[in-house]
Amino acid sequence: MIPLPNLDVIAFLVLATFAVLCGLSVILQKHAVASALSLVGVMGALAVLYLMLGAEFLAAVQMIVYAGAIMVLFVFVIMLLNAGSEQKSNRPRYFAYFAGIPALLVFLGLIANFILRELPNSASVQFGAFTQGGPAPVGRLLFTKYLLPFEVTSLLVLIAIIGAMVLAKKEID
Repeated sequence: MIPLPNLDVIAFLVLATFAVLCGLSVILQKHAVASALSLVGVMGALAVLYLMLGAEFLAAVQMIVYAGAIMVLFVFVIMLLNAGSEQKSNRPRYFAYFAGIPALLVFLGLIANFILRELPNSASVQFGAFTQGGPAPVGRLLFTKYLLPFEVTSLLVLIAIIGAMVLAKKEID
């Protein structure tokens, strides 16, 4: 009899496949709103993976902040800019057809080589064993070790919002 894989492994593979397919949909969609909605699928799959790891607070923050607030902001900016669907170019891009796949394979090979060289003997993940996903450890790290990246990110989001408003105002005038 063939041994069945653990249910955690099956759930992880299903969620990882869903996240990758939604990620591919983000870059392959021709309309910006559909791309943003595909990104919500990626965020949802990541939140469930966080739940599987035992990081309930991180899963809730992922859904509330990223899949909720940030995606609403993205869709608002897309609507504000009145972005339509992508226009297809009339002339073919032969370089992209012939060099794209080999360049992708070389890039993936380099990434795999780097990962295998730098992380040769990493321990396997035990679902539910992570205990640092609560509000206290996350807040402590966020406001001590990662304070500068947190503030820089908030500043970049603010600059992006102001830039979108300036671009939308020029288009209206």
